This record gives sequence, C-alpha cells and structure tokens, in this order.
Amino acid sequence: MTNFIFFLPVLLIVILGFFIVKQQTTAIVERFGKFLSIRQSGLQFKIPFIDKIAGRVSLKIQQLDVIVETKTKDDVFVQLKISVQFQILREKVYDAFYKLQNPHDQITAYIFDTVRAEVPKMKLDDVFEKKDDIAQAIQRELKQSMLDYGYDIVKALVTDIDPDSQVKEAMNRINAAEREKLAAQFEGDAQRILIVERAKAEAESKRLQGQGIADQRREIAKGLEESVDVLNKAGINSQEASALIVITQHYDTLQSIGSDTNSNLILLPNNPNAASSMLNDMVTSLVAANKINDNSGGSK
Repeated sequence: MTNFIFFLPVLLIVILGFFIVKQQTTAIVERFGKFLSIRQSGLQFKIPFIDKIAGRVSLKIQQLDVIVETKTKDDVFVQLKISVQFQILREKVYDAFYKLQNPHDQITAYIFDTVRAEVPKMKLDDVFEKKDDIAQAIQRELKQSMLDYGYDIVKALVTDIDPDSQVKEAMNRINAAEREKLAAQFEGDAQRILIVERAKAEAESKRLQGQGIADQRREIAKGLEESVDVLNKAGINSQEASALIVITQHYDTLQSIGSDTNSNLILLPNNPNAASSMLNDMVTSLVAANKINDNSGGSK
C-alpha cells in the first residue's frame, strides 16, 4: 500500500509529461522560459512543471485577405482586395515563432506598401488589365521580405477591384454608349447591304424586262413582215396589206379591252377610217424622219 502511494504521484507526473502534436503542426517547447526544442507531429514527452509548450505553429497553407484603398494615376480612388497565401517553412519554425510578434500585421503592412507604390503609376483601365502584374509585384516583395522570418509566400492574388460608385456608373454609361454605337453601325451596314441587293435585283429585273420587251417587239415585227408577205402573194400590195394589218390590230385591241371587266375607260377612234388615218400618220412621220436624216447627212 505504501509503495502504491509512493508511485502514484510519479505515475501522474509521467502521464502529465506526454502530449500529442497534430499532423502539419509543430510544438515549441521551452524550459524555464528558454527555447528547448521543436516537436513534430505524434506523441511527445516533456518534463512536467519544468518544460512548457510555448506555442504551436501550423504548417498548413494559410490565407490573409487585405483590402487596400489607393488612388490611380487618373485620380480615381479604388479599393483592391488582395488575397495572400502563405506557409511557414518547417526548417524555419523557430524564426517564424520568435522573430515576429504579429505576422499578419507585418504581411498587411508590406501589402499596403507595395500596392500604394504600384497602383498610382497606372490609370484605372490599366489596373483592371494589369492586375496580375500587381499580384506578382506583391508576391515578389513579400517573398523577399518574409523569407527571413520563416514565411514562404505561395501566391498573391488581386481578387477584386472596386472603384468609386460614381466612377462605376460612368464606366457603365460609356460601355453602354459604345455598344449602342456598335449596334447602330451593324444596323447601318445591314441596311446598306439590303439596299444594294435590292438595287441589283431591280436592275436585273429591268434588264430582263427590257430584253423581254425587245424580244416581243422583234417577234411582232417578224410576224408583221410574214403577214405582209402572205398578203402580197394574195395580190394585195404593201400599202393595202399594212392598212389591213393595222385595222385588224385596232379591233383586236378594242376586243381585248372590252373583254376585261376591270379595265378603265379608254377613248379610241372606232370608225373604219381610223386605222387608215393612223397608218397615213405613221407613214408621213417615217418619211419626215428619213428626210431629216438625209439632210443631216448631206450637210456633213
């Protein structure tokens, strides 16, 4: 019984000396306030009441989000959201734990300094276009500065660019105006193409129509010529034959107009002498035209 009472405190002390360090974590052990060792993941032991766990350091990749407000080259105030992913190097846990009191504040200070040095050199449009350049500058500056403290900067990202609300409204209006201008240009081009195609189609239609009329008149003249030849063979001279053809076409025209119920009122001479008068007028006009042409040729 006495032995059990003696060993019980010793057993408790031994049990209190064991501790567990989780995966991707290290523990800083101090003895009487002085650094003793860095313990890795697993079951570890320290001397109770003498050794103390001063802190635990995570080796996982962490992310720090910082919002920085600054002014661009064209005097536009803009807010940038910077996301920095960092990790404590396993071989530099001592530096990370003892050299920096507040690493987040230190990283934030470097971010502010870098952003306010880079963005004022750019116009607002360039900030949007070159956000990757800003992120690379932040990563480069932080990596060089924080490596001495045991921190590795894995990645720096510019995740959001937020100009002043009035500036955003102006940008939206400019964008809308540009799109309306582009739409009007496309619409004008389409109308112009449509007009050109219609004109081409109309020109082709007129050409074909003229060709059809010419062919029709050619066939009519050919038919008249054949009719005159037939009448001449029947003993009718050319003048009588022409008068007969004109009279026949005259009455055919009257019959065609009368057969159409939707035809308008047309006044034509309908007495038998009308065709003869028309023929005489045509002959007189042709003779006068020939004389004019002959006189013109003689004067030359």
